[in-house]
Amino acid sequence: MDLSLFSSLWAYSSVWLFFYYLAYLKFSNSAMVVTPILVYFVFLVIFEWLCYLYLPTILGIVLFSSVCWYVQSIVFPRRMLPVADKAVFITGCDSGFGKVTAHKLDKMGFKVIASVLDLQSSGAKDLQETCSDTLTIIQMDLTKSGDIKKAHQIIKEKTAETGLWALVNNAGICTYFGDAELSLMSTYRSCMEVNFFGTVELTKTLLPMLRSSKGRIVTISSPAAELPLPLLAAYGASKAALSRVMDTFYHELVPWGVNVSVILPGSYKTGTGNKIHWETQYKKLLASLPSEVLQEYGKEYI
Repeated sequence: MDLSLFSSLWAYSSVWLFFYYLAYLKFSNSAMVVTPILVYFVFLVIFEWLCYLYLPTILGIVLFSSVCWYVQSIVFPRRMLPVADKAVFITGCDSGFGKVTAHKLDKMGFKVIASVLDLQSSGAKDLQETCSDTLTIIQMDLTKSGDIKKAHQIIKEKTAETGLWALVNNAGICTYFGDAELSLMSTYRSCMEVNFFGTVELTKTLLPMLRSSKGRIVTISSPAAELPLPLLAAYGASKAALSRVMDTFYHELVPWGVNVSVILPGSYKTGTGNKIHWETQYKKLLASLPSEVLQEYGKEYI
């Protein structure tokens, strides 16, 4: 066999072996569907032969190696952490993001502890019926310190062997959709009680457990925390306060290895996004406004 031909084949084979090794590392802990990836393997086989037949050896090896590196870096999935011993506490799982997240993480194999406002709610019952036996549902009202303490005790018992790996601060409310002046002071207070004070109290309560496990805190905030969106003064103010304190936690918890993330989701149809909910809020707002304010703005505006 020609020496240059042998060297060329050896070089291409070396690239393939290294590529297969990287692919194995990523696929070994991945839940990604295999079928689309096979298309890329076929493409690489064809591309290798084109490089081998029509390009000088050095140029072909460099080009083929670059394409292989791009495919494994961009196309292939990243390695996923083992989840068997990972416990996650998620708040606000009656509906919306919390419920979907509890379903997803339970299906992936996490040990999920989900809080709901009412154990008899349709969302709580659906979680009980559709999730695995490892999922635990607890009732918790973020405005009640007693509920937070009870939840803390249950979480400690359920995670005695594994520790608490993550806290997902999802629970929140948005009431009385209206201008800043039209929003009642009770609206500002209720939003702050749930979206800020309650969430901060829960986070502080669970921090010793998260420090011990070098875990993470994921908090659902809102674009209204960053932008003065119309009709969301009370809600936006509470979420802005929440985002700021979580940003502070992000820096302060670095020495303990605790990761802190804040998510600003777009507009999704959740428990607070249905027509009946807002019609009820609208009627309550009209009934609560002072007559002079109602006359100044006009019922049509509101």
